[in-house]
Amino acid sequence: MRASLGYRLFIHLAALATSAVILAPFAWLLYSSFVGQTDLVSRPMRWLPEHVTLDRYREIFAGGGTSAGAAFRSAMVNSFLVAGGTVIIALTVGVLGGYALARLRFPLRRVTLLSFLVTYMLPPIALIIPLYLLMSRFGLLDTRTGLIIVYCSLATPFALWNMSTFFASLPVELEEAARVDGCTRLGALVRVMLPLSKPGILATALYAFLLCWDEFLYSLIFTSTAQAKTVPVAIAEFTGRNAVDFGLIAAGGVLAALPPVALAVMFQRYLISGLASGAVKG
Repeated sequence: MRASLGYRLFIHLAALATSAVILAPFAWLLYSSFVGQTDLVSRPMRWLPEHVTLDRYREIFAGGGTSAGAAFRSAMVNSFLVAGGTVIIALTVGVLGGYALARLRFPLRRVTLLSFLVTYMLPPIALIIPLYLLMSRFGLLDTRTGLIIVYCSLATPFALWNMSTFFASLPVELEEAARVDGCTRLGALVRVMLPLSKPGILATALYAFLLCWDEFLYSLIFTSTAQAKTVPVAIAEFTGRNAVDFGLIAAGGVLAALPPVALAVMFQRYLISGLASGAVKG
């Protein structure tokens, strides 16, 4: 039965209204990064700015020495390295461990999976002190390696849970057919299961990347110099002692949002199908 014209019009208008509400903060962030400081703090607010400038972006891309721009560029590199390292480790553990939890039968299998999920549910603030003491003992404070280890404690439980439920949703007959043809269990995983699991793997990788990219608390506590600080901490440090450059913070926010948005747009189809399969099947 075809929907009526009024219903279709309502659906489209509702979608436009929802999109406007969701995109409004990012539009304001972009606007704030280009207008002058006086336009941002003027009362009443000016919808049409008197002065448009690219100075904030020039400072971020061309600032040298100990400038805020140099610190931000270093933080971008740190964020990419930390997020990339975490994704590789979490995805490796998630794929191998998720496959084992989905296909193998061993004692306390369900308890093992639930224990990982419980650790994921713990609030980060509850782990700050023990993690700080451990990292200090092993000399990992203010290092990218230390952040990768800490972020793995956040991303790995989700990767295990999502990949185990995704593997459980795939027909076991395909794997059995590969093993009949001479594949080992590992060979069946690599040749059959991994290609079929591409949506779940990409969804898990994207979520782990976004989790590390946006994380602020651990990075703030465990780093102190530009050699390990990530983007959220670098943006927070744009605030001066006596003044706040809201435009510079907005410019940093725009640049920090571009990599996650680009990845989400590029892999949107896999992201939706992977999370949906991992959430409802198993």
